[in-house]
Parts: sequence; C-alpha cells; structure tokens
Amino acid sequence: MSAQKWLFVKNFIKHPVTVSSIIPSSRFLMNRVLNRIDWERARTIIEFGPGVGNFTKEILKRMRPDARLGVIELNHDFVKLLSAIGDRRLHVAHQSVEGVEDVMRQMGCSQVDYVISGIPFSVLPEPVREKVVQSTHSVLSADGSFMVYQFSRAVLPHLEKVFRKVEEEFEPLNVLPARLFYCAK
Repeated sequence: MSAQKWLFVKNFIKHPVTVSSIIPSSRFLMNRVLNRIDWERARTIIEFGPGVGNFTKEILKRMRPDARLGVIELNHDFVKLLSAIGDRRLHVAHQSVEGVEDVMRQMGCSQVDYVISGIPFSVLPEPVREKVVQSTHSVLSADGSFMVYQFSRAVLPHLEKVFRKVEEEFEPLNVLPARLFYCAK
C-alpha cells in the first residue's frame, strides 16, 4: 500500500465521520465530475475536503496555466501532504469550508467558476450545512457550478432550496457508489 493510501486509511480510522470513506475516490468518479468542467473557461476553482489530493492533482493536470485552485481542508495530515504538491496555482487553506470567502480573499479573487465538494454533508450539523451551501452559492460566478459527490441523497433538499437547477447522477464504480449533484446558480 502506498504511503498516500496508508495515510488516508489511518485518518479514516482516526476520524471516520470527517474522512467518510476508507479509500480515496475512484478514477471513474473523478472523471465523471471533472468532465463536466469547461476547462477553457475555468479560471478559479475551489475544492472542499480534498483529502490526500486525488481530485486536486487531476484538477491541476487539466487546468489552464493561468487558472487558480484553492483547496480547503481541516485535517492537518492532509494539509501537509497537499502543501507538498508545489504547484504555484495551488492555494492550500487549513480551515473549515465555512470560511470559503476568507480563502477567496487570500487568493485575491471575488468569484469562483467551480466548487467541487466531497465533504460528508450528512454528518454536518444542519446550520453548518445550510451555511456552507449558502456561502458556496454566494461565491459562484453567474454561470458557476457547485459539484458535489456524496454517498447518500441527504444533501439534495439543501441544494434544491438554494440553487436554481440541480442535476443528479450516480457513479457505481466507486467504493462506496456515489451520488453526484451538479448545481447551477
């Protein structure tokens, strides 16, 4: 087992509620989410809960040279790993996603084209869940998208309450199979 996967498993055992899965997202799940991004248009992307950086590294591969990626992670071990990526387009923030506006100020941007989230919404207290969804809506550009992958549909009513349009998909080739929600302003 690679050091990265071992770190993920170790943190799942220590923090099963916040890590939410015993292994990182599959390439099938990553491709399904990331294929929805218009990479030519995407200038600023935020990722909530990047974990060991599987999505992060793939986003950086696909991003334009002048684009920026902000990742917001609470877990100290994951922050250290993400900070070692060493890409000038990457901004790593060690804080809660509730502070997405602060991260944007740190990055020097006012709006975001895409927010990608794998944080386990079902375990967040309801007021926090609602604040995260509202804050995400407020930071998106007019044609921005909030892309959420989860293991249940529990977040759907919260998304539908705030976003004009929510599309749902299912990715069976992931451990656990995942629900995907694409939200438009």
